[in-house]
Amino acid sequence: MFDSVSFVAMNTALDGLALRQRVIADNVANIQTPGFLAGRVTFEDSLAAAVADGSGVGDITTSQSLAAPRQDGNNVDLQTETVLNIQTQLRYQLATQAVNQEFSLMRAAMKSI
Repeated sequence: MFDSVSFVAMNTALDGLALRQRVIADNVANIQTPGFLAGRVTFEDSLAAAVADGSGVGDITTSQSLAAPRQDGNNVDLQTETVLNIQTQLRYQLATQAVNQEFSLMRAAMKSI
């Protein structure tokens, strides 16, 4: 029933997705800032490897987008940020539902004791 590795992995995923949402918001807020380079948050590959080795704790890293900048040196693309934001929101909702399901199972198990 309760799998601590998957629970830790879901917590790490929620942390990574929350950070990604903040970075996307920062990118959009700086869309007109000359020289601003969009940030990116990655953790999925690291998390998958961590789950495979049994720890469930992956590294959450931030980096700068490698997209070509405009003439003002800014490389934030509103369309890209919008798509990333939608994907991130959907993944966050899915992860939240998975955590809620895990807690529901634990509550049901405790009631039956």
